[in-house]
Amino acid sequence: MSKTFLVTGVSSGLGLAIARQALAAGHRVAGTVRTQQHAAAFESLDAERARAFLLDLTEQDRIEPTVRAAEAALGPIEVLVANAGYGVEGTFEESSMADLRRQFEVNVFGTVATMKAVLPGMRERRGGHIFVITSMGGMTTFPGLSFYEGSKHAMEGITEGLAQEVEQFGVRVTAVAPGAFATDWAGRSLVRAPRGIPDYDELFDPIRARRQALAGQGIGDPDRAGQAVLAVLDAEVPPVHLLLGSDALRLVTAGRRRVQNDIDTWKELSLSTDRSDGGVTVSA
Repeated sequence: MSKTFLVTGVSSGLGLAIARQALAAGHRVAGTVRTQQHAAAFESLDAERARAFLLDLTEQDRIEPTVRAAEAALGPIEVLVANAGYGVEGTFEESSMADLRRQFEVNVFGTVATMKAVLPGMRERRGGHIFVITSMGGMTTFPGLSFYEGSKHAMEGITEGLAQEVEQFGVRVTAVAPGAFATDWAGRSLVRAPRGIPDYDELFDPIRARRQALAGQGIGDPDRAGQAVLAVLDAEVPPVHLLLGSDALRLVTAGRRRVQNDIDTWKELSLSTDRSDGGVTVSA
């Protein structure tokens, strides 16, 4: 059965690939872009079932009207793919507070506002699926991406909490954490903070060079990512967290082991902070 999708950020990369796969499967897709040129290119994919809407996620007062316009054109939004976003690369000390604020304005606040705009309808209809495109950097960390990874960790937590709240209404929520895909994320979609502190040169300069060389060369196939999203949409019991790519699986697994090692190593100290006279414990 065909559904109405809203996919944010369909001008390129994973957003465009997911939208293409949805259209190929017979779904209707409203896609957000930031230029008229990209709008025309997207609508050329399917004259009847692809509609483009201009939207910048930093303009949060425009998100609700854009969602309503998409629904007027194609019908109630049944699937949201919150994909639009970008990355800030730079050491923590060299990245500015302005960098941090804009990173969260787009990746967190704009994404949450979009989710809020579609959720009431899904709840009232007792059905729907919200996909949030996070990153393997939302489940582990790498040097030089602390602001970006902070925004994606935030969305992993928000998504998991939301999933528990709306399961009772038949609304499904999945955080999709891709590894390195053959997109321009490490190129056009990555803002690089200027360098200025020599102490970080030995650690960070090789990392930045590798990241620049990676642009468009990732192991992940964007079209296969789109197919994976559609597979989850059809699953009887979809995941709340989904990794995409062998690199994401390997690196996140290693990162989780490091966390578990800290938990295990410091278990006795953790237990030592409980009240000696008892108290109320929190249950899931």
